[in-house]
Parts: sequence; structure tokens; C-alpha cells
Amino acid sequence: MARNLLKRFFPTPEMIKSNPALRMFERFLHDPNLFHLNRHSVSVAFFWGLLIAILPIPGQMPLSALAALVFRCNLPIAVALAWVSNPVTTPFILVISYTIGAFILQSEKISFDPSAISLEWFMSSLGLIWKPVLLGCGITGLLAGALGYFVMQLYWRWHVTRAWHKRKQLRQAK
Repeated sequence: MARNLLKRFFPTPEMIKSNPALRMFERFLHDPNLFHLNRHSVSVAFFWGLLIAILPIPGQMPLSALAALVFRCNLPIAVALAWVSNPVTTPFILVISYTIGAFILQSEKISFDPSAISLEWFMSSLGLIWKPVLLGCGITGLLAGALGYFVMQLYWRWHVTRAWHKRKQLRQAK
């Protein structure tokens, strides 16, 4: 079952609560919804984790944890999804977000040579690209979060109905 697969990869609530670095948050970690593996909790965690992962802000993991606390969804999944944006995927996310933002703002797209991109180029172009990038990241994050939410809802439903059918076939075979 999907629940057993996820439990294998994530720490137990006791491990998280006993972590010395998280002692100051101990009173917030007693909500059982933060560690439940059900369709709603996992789907909402996918929404917030993916949305925050796409945003170009520092501190994505703590922000994902805060969103999990506020919206009472699965904490380990929301925090783990913050790693969707990493040094390998961030350039692609930013280019896609810039393209979407420039299209919506109807601004002139900056042409660039991928081999010529450097920190100096980025800093000199920042004044021109920050609005399309921020708008595109917001829209891309919302779309990725919504897609993650609905895919998890559908996957969970598919998995449960498949298990029901298997049990039904086993009962009929007896």
C-alpha cells in the first residue's frame, strides 16, 4: 500500500520530536495530522511543498514546515518536497517561470546564450527579469502545487479501489 511505502522513507514522529534541534517546536509537533498518511494530509502536503519549492525564496524547508503546521498536513512530505528545487533543477524552473511571466506581462523576452550565462550576466539583467521571474514562479508554483494535489488525490483513490478489487476477487475465489 502507498502508506507502507511512504512510512519506510520518512522518520517517525518520535524521531522528529526527540531531535534536540527541534525541542523548541515540541508543542507544535503534537498534532497527529502532521504525521498521518491519508489522502487529504498527503495531498495538501504536496500542494504546499511544491508551491514553496518553486518560489525563489531562501528558507524553503522551514517555510514548508510552517505551512504544514498551519494547514495541518503531513510535515515530512511537505519538507521533503522543498528539495524539488535544487541546484540542478533551479535553472530550468527559473527559465520556465521567466518565459511564463514574460508572456503574461507581454514584456520583451531577453535572448541569451546558455553558455554565456554567468553571475555577472545575471546581476546585470536582474533589473529586467525580476518581475517576469517572480510572476512566473508564483504561477508555476500554484500550477505545480495544484497538479501535485490532484495527482495525489487520483493516485490515492486509484490505489484504494485497486486494493478493494483485489480483495473482492480473493473473496470470490474462496
